[in-house]
Amino acid sequence: MHHNSKLPHVGTTIFTVMSTLAQQHNALNLSQGFPNFKSDQKLIDLVTNAMNSGYNQYAPMAGNLELRVAITNKFEKLYNISYHPDSEITVTSGATQAIFTIISAFIKPEDEVLIFRPAYDCYEPAIALNGGKTISVQLEAPHYQVDWTAVAKKVNSKTKMMIINTPQNPSGTIFSEEDMLKLQDLLKGTDIILLSDEVYEHIIFDDKNHQSVCMFPDLKSRSFVVASFGKTFHNTGWKLGYCCAPKELMAEFQKVHQFNVFCVNHPMQKALADYLQDPNHYLQLSTFYQRKRDLFLSLIKDSRFKFTPAEGAYFQILDYSNITMENDVDFAKRLTIDHKIAAIPLSVFNTDNLDNKVLRFCFAKTDDTLKQAADILNSI
Repeated sequence: MHHNSKLPHVGTTIFTVMSTLAQQHNALNLSQGFPNFKSDQKLIDLVTNAMNSGYNQYAPMAGNLELRVAITNKFEKLYNISYHPDSEITVTSGATQAIFTIISAFIKPEDEVLIFRPAYDCYEPAIALNGGKTISVQLEAPHYQVDWTAVAKKVNSKTKMMIINTPQNPSGTIFSEEDMLKLQDLLKGTDIILLSDEVYEHIIFDDKNHQSVCMFPDLKSRSFVVASFGKTFHNTGWKLGYCCAPKELMAEFQKVHQFNVFCVNHPMQKALADYLQDPNHYLQLSTFYQRKRDLFLSLIKDSRFKFTPAEGAYFQILDYSNITMENDVDFAKRLTIDHKIAAIPLSVFNTDNLDNKVLRFCFAKTDDTLKQAADILNSI
């Protein structure tokens, strides 16, 4: 039988390619974005307690109510804004499912969706599957700042949605308050939906503040905020996240969500509801990861790699142009095979595979792993 693929140009993701290569060559894996240290034992014990307490059947479609209330309380504490737990919050099977469902709920054939590159790789396939057209705005290395005048030129009557990501994966940059105000002015008076991927909201460095779209009234009225418990609590394999949006938008989201996954892991939801009662479980993350960023950068400061310290998330971009002018994919593979350290090349996330001679390294690792990584990088 022969079938035409709905995603003919999509192959194995770079994350799978590099992690598989790292495993084959016994290399340190600083490519894929997951910690190599344990979650808090207290949170794991809370899952066991929830199972023993009977939270083993379907959760409500929108999510465990206690968890939705805890999310409401978190937004009020952090941003002084409210999302109603009954109608404006849905717990999802990770942030990726939330993003896919948002796009599926709203994008029709020929709708245009504007994204910023380098962009996380789950956006464009979801747009394509729904018949939409991806419009890219390329951010320039090494600072990856947004030229809002250039963005405005790409917005037109076909623009249905815009996707932003702050802190940004893979670049490690953040949107400033000025960026958000310019974005709000740009979208005012339009019907454009904003999807704000904020999975690293609690990982911001150098005393800067996360500028969530929910803090800006006109943006909040048109936006989905997407978040990840896996990124926040060092358990990416649990695949738990959530999204928040005004009631009218969330109603459309849930029409798709109920036939996609219906609901997600109930005992884990109950555990997270209890765990979120202590805000310190997420408020200390910036300090925790800044120490790791600073350790990693201090260890490689005398290497041949160049860098601008990441502003957020747990990824650091390293410029290798002083070492070689090889294509970044080729260099990343050679690093893995010959030097036993794996990273992610950024060209795969750029428009037309633009190659800026930079690689992304994940520093959500134990200190010992970071020291081993630095020893390798310093030897190159």
